[in-house]
Amino acid sequence: MSKVMVSLPEDLIHQLDDEARRRSMSRSALLAAAARRELARPDPDAVDEAIIRSEQRFRNAGSFEAAELVRRARDGRL
Repeated sequence: MSKVMVSLPEDLIHQLDDEARRRSMSRSALLAAAARRELARPDPDAVDEAIIRSEQRFRNAGSFEAAELVRRARDGRL
């Protein structure tokens, strides 16, 4: 396992230590869990871009009748 040295504000260190104690874990374990959670989150810019692409596709799709789409899908004509 690698060791790293980071600089954090003193008040944040106190919060980390309090939370680690509350969870009965080490500061390192708490920071590792927080880093894993953050890295698992989707990139906000990528999410925004996907939303914009979806909105554009809907604008380009034109109008449609939902019931007709269901009937065509049910009857195998879609």
